[in-house]
Formats: sequence, structure tokens, C-alpha cells
Amino acid sequence: MNKRTIMTFLLVAILVSTLVMSCAPQQAAAPKTETGKVKVFGAFATPIEEPWDGVIHAALQKAQEEGKIEYEYTENIGYSGDMERILQETAEQKKPNVIFGDAFGNEEAVRRVAAQYPDIAFVFGSGLGPSEPNVSVFDNWIHEPAYLAGMLAGGLTKTNKVGIVGGYPVPEVNRLANAFIAGAKEVNPEVQVLVTFINSWFDPAAAKEAALAQIDNGADVLYAERFGVIEAAKEKNLWVFGNMSDQNELAPDLVVTSPVWNMTPTVEYVIKQVTAGSYTAQDLKDFSMVAKGGASLAPFHSTESKLPADLVAKVKEKEQAIKSGLFRVDIDERQPAAVN
Repeated sequence: MNKRTIMTFLLVAILVSTLVMSCAPQQAAAPKTETGKVKVFGAFATPIEEPWDGVIHAALQKAQEEGKIEYEYTENIGYSGDMERILQETAEQKKPNVIFGDAFGNEEAVRRVAAQYPDIAFVFGSGLGPSEPNVSVFDNWIHEPAYLAGMLAGGLTKTNKVGIVGGYPVPEVNRLANAFIAGAKEVNPEVQVLVTFINSWFDPAAAKEAALAQIDNGADVLYAERFGVIEAAKEKNLWVFGNMSDQNELAPDLVVTSPVWNMTPTVEYVIKQVTAGSYTAQDLKDFSMVAKGGASLAPFHSTESKLPADLVAKVKEKEQAIKSGLFRVDIDERQPAAVN
């Protein structure tokens, strides 16, 4: 092959490459609003008082307060078909760059609307996978601090019975319950862990009633996976663990700590992507793990002085092992038994 042939071949290759690149879809940077900020909308199925959606809302509020986004939201949309209508109205009328929310119970509606508006980033809590070109998913991967809370519960019980009250027996709840059970049994192999599901994401009265039933059955330490359990613990003056956020203020003398979910790393990552025009559909799981600051154990506040020092030391040692990657909490999403 002579030099002229080689040069001709190279020129043709460059022209073809350039043509392909020019035809490939490129995501534009987020259009600027009047304030020059990314426009974000929150679509929440439950009231934001419910901790799961409350954590997402808090992270978006923080981004707004820091001047990174414009933020509006609607809450308590429910599971009766209103999610699809509200998302369509939001996309048409408000034209946000990003919509955050929870798709649990509304999966098909969220994905149908997302397909109609490929230029909007849909970032939703989901137990399913991402969908090209614009649906990213996340979840509350707080099984690691739930394990630590279980260790504390196993060491604090006097009756050798502790209780968990959860929403639905779905993977995201099951993995928290199973991690809590495993942590309790590491410290106290004789402990029994009672598990009750109320089959609702937000029914404080039902959660309280379930907790009181567990107390009647001998449980003297409770894990409030759902809102309402802390009220029962407060009435009976028992140790209790919050969930999702630091819930110490609900019963300062009794809430030992809480497995905390921090959505800020996820929110910041998405906003940077959208701003740069590099947003892609993906599973954002890692941003909700301890390693990236998405999960932690809340401070003990005033309760630490009342806890056995050796138990606290053991838990802090395990926490450090998780952070350094020397200990991995199993992800077990099977439904736990009623008694474990």
C-alpha cells in the first residue's frame, strides 16, 4: 500500500468518524431559568412528614438554600392514579430540568410519563432498574447503620426480645430488618426479634398499635422503621430506634439513635450532571451507602451516657470497620419471619 493510498484511507476514516459523532445524540446543558439555576420539582406519594420522602425533600431544600437549584414540590399524591396526571401536568406547565420522587407503588406511571419527556431527568426511588434515556433510580441503602442499631438493641434488651415495625415486606424494608436482626444476634445470640408489617407506608396509628402489641409480647426495645412506633415507646418508657433521619427530638431520652439516610450526595451528583449536560440514566445506589456519605448512624445525643460503655465501643469499632471496607453487611432482601 503506497503513501497516497494510506493518506486517502485515513482521510476517509476521519470524515466517517466526524459524521458519526455529529449524528450521535448529545444532551444539552440544562437550560437556565431566570435565576440561572437548575429547575427541580419534587413529586411525593406520601406526606413529606413520612421520613422516606422527607429525606429526599430535605436534601432538595438544602440545595435550594445553597443557591444551587430552584425547587417546587407536591406531596401526598397517593397510589390511585394521580401520579401520572401530576407528572404530565408538571412536565407541560412547569418544564423542570429534573423531577425527583418515589416510584414505589407508581412505577408504571412514572416510566410512562418519563418516556414522553426524554429531555427531563426523572430521578426516582425504585426497587427496579434505570431506563434509558432519562430514568435514574435510587433507594435507601441504610442496612449498614441498621446493623449497628441492631447491635445496640441486642445489648440493651433485658427481656431478650426486641421488635421491628415495618411498612411492607418489600426488599428495601426487608434488608433493613434483616440487617438489624443480624446485628442484634451478633451481640446477643439468644435475642428474639419480632417483626410486624403494617402494609402501609404511612399509618402512624397502625404502627403504634403494632408496637404496643409487640410490647405486650415482651419486647422492650423497638426499631421504628415506620412513623408512629416512637410514640408507643414513649408511652411505655422503652428504648427505641428511629429510621431514615435523626429522630431523637421525638423522644430525646429514649431514641438511642437512628439509621440515617442522606440524599445530599445523590442530589448533588444529579445536579452536576444536568448542569454539565452529561446526565444519563443510571442506578445511583452507591451514593446512598456509608462509603459515599449517604448513610450513617445518628449521634447518640443525651442517651450515650446511659448506654453500656463497652457496647458503645463495640458498635463504634464495627462502624469504623464498615467505613474502611473491612466489614460488609450482607444485603438480605428476603422477608423475615414474624419471630427470628
